[in-house]
Amino acid sequence: MNASTVHPVDERLPVPRLAALGLQHVLVMYAGAIAVPLIVGRALKLTPEQVALLISADLFACGIVTLIQSMGVTRWFGIRLPVMMGVTFAAVGPMVAFANAQPGVDGARAIFGAIIGAGIISMIIAPAISKMLRFFPPVVTGTIITIIGVSLMRVGVGWAMGGPAFLAQRTDVPKLVEMVDKAKASAAAASAPITLGPIPMVDNPGYGALDNMAIAGFVLVIVLLLVKYTKGFIANISVLLGIVAGCALAIAMGKMNFDKVGKAHWFDVVTPFAFGMPTFDIVMILTMTLVMIVVMIESTGMFLALSDITGKKIDQPQLAAGLRTDGLGTLIGGIFNTFPYTSFSQNVGLVGVTGVRSRYVTIAGGLIMLFLGMLPKMAAFVEAIPQYVLGGAGLVMFGMVAATGIRILSTVDYKNNRHNLYVVALAIGFGLIPLVAPRWTQQMAHSLHPLLESGILLTAVAAVLLNLFFNGAKGDTAGAIEAAKAAEAH
Repeated sequence: MNASTVHPVDERLPVPRLAALGLQHVLVMYAGAIAVPLIVGRALKLTPEQVALLISADLFACGIVTLIQSMGVTRWFGIRLPVMMGVTFAAVGPMVAFANAQPGVDGARAIFGAIIGAGIISMIIAPAISKMLRFFPPVVTGTIITIIGVSLMRVGVGWAMGGPAFLAQRTDVPKLVEMVDKAKASAAAASAPITLGPIPMVDNPGYGALDNMAIAGFVLVIVLLLVKYTKGFIANISVLLGIVAGCALAIAMGKMNFDKVGKAHWFDVVTPFAFGMPTFDIVMILTMTLVMIVVMIESTGMFLALSDITGKKIDQPQLAAGLRTDGLGTLIGGIFNTFPYTSFSQNVGLVGVTGVRSRYVTIAGGLIMLFLGMLPKMAAFVEAIPQYVLGGAGLVMFGMVAATGIRILSTVDYKNNRHNLYVVALAIGFGLIPLVAPRWTQQMAHSLHPLLESGILLTAVAAVLLNLFFNGAKGDTAGAIEAAKAAEAH
């Protein structure tokens, strides 16, 4: 084939340039990629070594799934566009709810089981999802992304404060598990709601400490200064540079140590089922499947937007192959001790900014992620970052998610269709129920709690149903593409 006939998406660039451009893609997504294992690992109350394992597994799986998506593996998997795959924030809410209900290794195994189940189902339904874009116009996707950001802000604020205000005493964890088991048995026998006696709690001495909040504020200021006074690549990695600056300050203040980094191996291979064989709960699987439907709808918009940016048209089978890879990536994530995957919109935006459309750039990025995943010292260093350092960055990352949703909602027509106001108002209202009334499900069947305690899923279901009620199943593919272009953060 003549070089002049090669589409820019399929252009092979010199290796040094590929490496530099691939590294840029990695740096743009790195902060978002490591955030989810940190959030979920700490919600599960795993040990620092186990959280470091989650981070390594995440980076490793990011690399594998990115290679599959960008290179293409048969006609069934891979969109063959410059796509970087990463863990989606959309799944954080349900996973944290699962983690709070069942902390520890057993909770991790249940989450991985739900992810594996959802990945398999997602691969099966991918062709159907590729035809459902009309059910997710900007009024729906914007509302969902907004509530994702609002829900995650609670995590960011908790980080900035230095962790939760109260902690269960570690020595009382076995007793706490025994109390929960007895309460469940009593409730089942009496057909009554589960009730617990007082759970031994102690104050978190670091909560709200002024020096912790000062470091979080310092990180936030650094990020804002970089965003305002720099451009291009530096501006794109402002969050990562803010975290680095926060770490430097924490080290100078003697508040960050590297004991566990020193003990970590330089090189290791991520192994499947490192936490043991996963367990499968049907409600958790269905909950994660609903999340994956939302993720794949968002991916559909991303792929269509990327097709428009690169000038390479994609047909229905190619779109289905890309969505099927979301499911395959999620299955791989569950097997390799990590979480659901989707295309990272930050990197879609970077393709537009740089003008480099070659998919071999993201293939290079995938290889770099794969390599980073096999460096336990890197994961141990990330795990060693204090929560309050991440808090300053979290306020930006999670706030930008909400801002992205609001930005998408700004494209919605409210003047000529006042019903859209009701869709947004009520869907957000439903999504806020678990935040403002955390115990609202206590009189309901316990098996429904994982579903009903996720504001993100409540918003998704409410937004879709309300939109169908008021607007019907009107196609709005163009609007979905524009919404995808506006989404620059997960």
